[in-house]
Amino acid sequence: MKLQVKLALYNTLTKVAVILFTGLLILLSIEKISYNHIELRLEDNERETLRNLGSRDINNHLKRLEKYTDYNILQEEFITITPIPFQPTVTEGNKFSTETRNIEHNEQTYRVLNHQFNFNNHSYQLEIGVSITSIEELKSIIKRFTLLTLVIALALTLASDLIFTKFLLAPFYKIIDRKLIKVNDPLNFDYEKIKTSTQDFELLDDSISSLMKKISALFSLEKQFIANVSHELLTPISIISSRLENILLQEELSEASENKMHASLKTLNRLKSIINSLLLISKVENNQYDKADVVMIAGAIMEIQEELEDRLEEKRLTFTNNLKYIYSLMGNRPLMHTLLFNLINNAIKYNNPKGSITIADELKEDVYILEITDTGMGMDQQQIENAFNRFEKFETEERESYGLGLAIVKSITAFHGIKVKIDSVKGRGTSIYLVFNRE
Repeated sequence: MKLQVKLALYNTLTKVAVILFTGLLILLSIEKISYNHIELRLEDNERETLRNLGSRDINNHLKRLEKYTDYNILQEEFITITPIPFQPTVTEGNKFSTETRNIEHNEQTYRVLNHQFNFNNHSYQLEIGVSITSIEELKSIIKRFTLLTLVIALALTLASDLIFTKFLLAPFYKIIDRKLIKVNDPLNFDYEKIKTSTQDFELLDDSISSLMKKISALFSLEKQFIANVSHELLTPISIISSRLENILLQEELSEASENKMHASLKTLNRLKSIINSLLLISKVENNQYDKADVVMIAGAIMEIQEELEDRLEEKRLTFTNNLKYIYSLMGNRPLMHTLLFNLINNAIKYNNPKGSITIADELKEDVYILEITDTGMGMDQQQIENAFNRFEKFETEERESYGLGLAIVKSITAFHGIKVKIDSVKGRGTSIYLVFNRE
């Protein structure tokens, strides 16, 4: 998950938590606030009623000790004054209750105030009620409005956080894209500063540029070292080889000395081959080759098949070319030849006598896949994981194996942006897949 999404998600969750807490508090407070408001209204009605006890309408009922009842037109409010046994001392204070009453076949729920009082040496029970049906409807409306507000607030919060974090982190992603992901050659690094007002990103930009300057210097030193090694090691080896070959031409040389000279020449040739392989890997990894050639995969496979025909016949191997597509890429032709040669040569080297090698390909929407399959000894999982390590050798009768073939393959594939995968079963064979981008 990207940093931008994580920040937006975190900000949204925290704000949603605050909004939910506030909304829940509002919903829980609605009922209490509503009832408090009704009770204050009932107490006002109570005081008004007690002040009007001497009015003609009420006083006539009280004198006759009859129950006085009054409902408004919509039956949303009522007042009842009921005579009760005389109590010299009545309980002070009001009692509130929620009751359902059936008035003229119309059932409603009321919030009722109960109050006892004495008037003209008689005791009475005063009940004043207010319908809470409208309050319940209002509470329902407020709840729906609160829920809608929470959803809108959540959407706006998420959108605003995504927009803001995208704006805030834009310089950071530019630094990652331009100065880390797309950096293949430190010597051609882009040192132009990314425009940003965030000090942390400026520090990151400066640190990466400073680091790349050091890496570029080290790359230059390595290239110089490679050139020196190429001259200081390969030249003396060639001179020694020439001298040993000249000595072998002498007729008076004994058979034992001649055998020693041949062994020394083989050792020198082996050393020269190892040095050349290591130099090749180093030059590829340092991008010292260009990629200006159009390489035809099918043509390269046919050339390598002709070159290795003697080895195929020596092991009596069946070579099957099942290529169906004509695929080409921009790259370095000698390096691509070396890549394919090493893979097919390994398929021969680690194959069983009378085995087979099959070359096949597959064209998908965005990739071209080349498959090289053999029926050789195969590899276990540990060997697959270490296959591309330098000097990693497997069991073989080949004496000229130095464990650098697949290391060279790995370097060349990385140089050309090719993915390489190994699928192998011990004792059953190996399949190597080269995945090329269609671009």
